[in-house]
Amino acid sequence: MTALLVLPIVVPMATAVLTLAVWRHPGVQRWLGVAGSAVHLATAVGLLAQVVTGGILAVQIGNWPAPFGITLVADHLGAAMVLIAAIIGLAVAVYSVGDVDCDRQRHGFYPLYHVLLTGVSGSFLTGDLFNLYVWFEVMLSSSFVLLALGRDRAQIDGAIKYAAINLVSTVTFLIAVGILYGMTGTLNMADLAVRVPQVANAGLLTAVAVLFLVAFGIKAAIFPLFFWLPASYHTPAVSVSALFAGLLTKVGVYALIRTFTLIFTHDVGYTHTLLLYVAAATMVTGVLGAAAHYEVRRILSFHIVSQIGYMVMGLALFTPLALAGSVFYVIHHILVKTNLFLVAGLVARRAGTAEIRDIGGLYRAAPFLAVLFMVPAMSLAGVPPLSGFWAKLILIRAGLEAGVWWIVAVALAVGLLTLFSMSKIWLEAFWKPRPEAAPPLVPTASTPGMVVALYGPVVALAMLTVAIGLWGAPLMELGARAAGELLSRDAYIAAVLGRAP
Repeated sequence: MTALLVLPIVVPMATAVLTLAVWRHPGVQRWLGVAGSAVHLATAVGLLAQVVTGGILAVQIGNWPAPFGITLVADHLGAAMVLIAAIIGLAVAVYSVGDVDCDRQRHGFYPLYHVLLTGVSGSFLTGDLFNLYVWFEVMLSSSFVLLALGRDRAQIDGAIKYAAINLVSTVTFLIAVGILYGMTGTLNMADLAVRVPQVANAGLLTAVAVLFLVAFGIKAAIFPLFFWLPASYHTPAVSVSALFAGLLTKVGVYALIRTFTLIFTHDVGYTHTLLLYVAAATMVTGVLGAAAHYEVRRILSFHIVSQIGYMVMGLALFTPLALAGSVFYVIHHILVKTNLFLVAGLVARRAGTAEIRDIGGLYRAAPFLAVLFMVPAMSLAGVPPLSGFWAKLILIRAGLEAGVWWIVAVALAVGLLTLFSMSKIWLEAFWKPRPEAAPPLVPTASTPGMVVALYGPVVALAMLTVAIGLWGAPLMELGARAAGELLSRDAYIAAVLGRAP
């Protein structure tokens, strides 16, 4: 049991060390990176299987009893997030074999890549707020360097914006943690769930909750704290931006879901209503930003912001169906958004540009690539029977059951605008004739092995998207179990503290 909780953190950490040890051998680094990601995925599968069959797992590192020691805990939400992160980790690691150049490899791409995966897994499994801060810093340090790897001035500009605003998040997080510790005397999340209702000063507690909302909201890129994301995610190597697009903002969403279901439930009428308005504004501003741009990764970056709004909507509604919908939506979006960034990389390789107005003709020249784009694009827009349709349907039904008609209207309108935005990419890059002044299209890669490395992950993720759409019941059941644990906190508290609350 202990190994199952520790291995998803230890394996990517060990892989980072091993790839660092073969610094002068980029070829060895590549395959060690892929192998380490595969082992990471195997450990994540084992962890989720154990949670599904045996319930919530918790371990106290060093045998220090909770709440005094370092706690690792995996419920259905945490284990599912570790698994989806491991799937993306393997897919992008394979893609990077054909995408990341030797210069970036020599400057530490693979060690940094696995340090980032370590931080992501640690964030999903930690049981206390201080260690959540530690894992956030692990992610921030590695992601900043990954963002800056290369010789493009735009990358440095994007990396500085990314680091600056995330440092604001860090400072806000630390201030909130300090105040909360002063009020309760603990940072263990299960212990906080017991002690927070006993705090007499409800007004100060609500103020602290808003500080956490700001800190995690920056990480999640919610309105109005999202501007750093579309300014930076289009600048690095495709493998880096795809990994960021799939995972980093979802760590922020996970932190919001965890804290605003486990800890800050004392004034749901204020905090979750605020979250609902933030969700609506995030959806609208993100999709309008996407509609205004013509560079593929910029469009997709704004759509990350927009889709975060749907996830926060489920949290804000705070019902079993809504939270299950949020879990479903997070998993669906991680797969789809990562895949769209990978497809964007393939489009840029063939056309020599990412500006869709300068491309054209890809449907006839590369029909298979066109199909690979359509699957995640239509899923993102919510076209049935793909995974995005069911994710949106669950949240819309939850909004209707809660009687919050206006958020349902916003979600439906944003879905239509998302379809428009995806159609814009299709019409400009794939359907219209190739501009006469444009250079000829080039092959995606020079060798069959590179073609497999670039297309294999895209095909696999597209197949997962279709599978979730056609056979979504198991994922919905997982989401329902996760929602049940989030709303009924007794099992989580008992697993961590060893006693009923």
